Amino acid sequence: MIPLDKLAKLPRSQRLRKAAKIFGEAEQRFIQSEKLLTGEIEYLCVIMELLSKDESFAGASASALRKAAHVNYKAENSEKDGEEIRRTLNTVNHILLAETGRYMADWDFIKSAGMLDVSKRRVFPGMQAYLEDIRSPFNVGSMFRAAESFGAEKLWLSPLCADPRHKRAERTAMGCVDILSWERLAFDPFSGLEEAGAEKGEETASTFSDGPFFAMETGGIPLGSFPFPAKGILIAGSEELGVSPQALAMADASLGRVSISVYGAKASLNVSVAFGIVMQAWAESQAKHNLPGKFTSGP
Repeated sequence: MIPLDKLAKLPRSQRLRKAAKIFGEAEQRFIQSEKLLTGEIEYLCVIMELLSKDESFAGASASALRKAAHVNYKAENSEKDGEEIRRTLNTVNHILLAETGRYMADWDFIKSAGMLDVSKRRVFPGMQAYLEDIRSPFNVGSMFRAAESFGAEKLWLSPLCADPRHKRAERTAMGCVDILSWERLAFDPFSGLEEAGAEKGEETASTFSDGPFFAMETGGIPLGSFPFPAKGILIAGSEELGVSPQALAMADASLGRVSISVYGAKASLNVSVAFGIVMQAWAESQAKHNLPGKFTSGP
């Protein structure tokens, strides 16, 4: 640990970066062992006192630092005190990062859980989705996370969909790529034409081609009125172009389109956000009709 007098003498930007590292590492240790090093609470409290006197902090950040510096933390870390210590470490760390212009992505957040417990995964059999030409790895990862959270049985990916194994997709999915069943199709299932490069015998699985299908697209039945099926495949189209005409035609001939009502000036949603909203509504419909989701051990 850097001596406190040396920390206080550092230039402000360097002092804040150093303090952020100290609080971030302390939070990691606290999560792993539910306690801090001997004398560490007192050490951190002195740093918080130093930070609370920094008049360059303003507004909510200044108030939070002053509050943190005046809490009486207990070294024995009872359950209540432990939650307060963890929250304080996290708050101070993020204030310092923001002050230095370093904002964290979702995957950078420190999680108390390790590997996902797939035995707790509840799945609604037949609840599937097709990601058609989703180009952003961030969106693909987010859609995997939403699908897993709301009990999807499987995701199908178009040939041109971003790779779920891309590091940004995996980071955003936060483990869901490993426990949710998924498959990339060798060719566009709605074009009626097999891609020239597809190997012989490589064809769309019957469980996919049988449908039924419905599309997440404008001009359809409002979300609250849509008759979600017990089993089916939700089609989510690309960020720029939406669902393809061929896929829309298939959906219109099957279960139709589901639309989310929006009221703002932008009048549109990020595809992964819209996907999460529709998946939650579908899962709610499954649960409401007492469909027995099953527990699974993984893909």
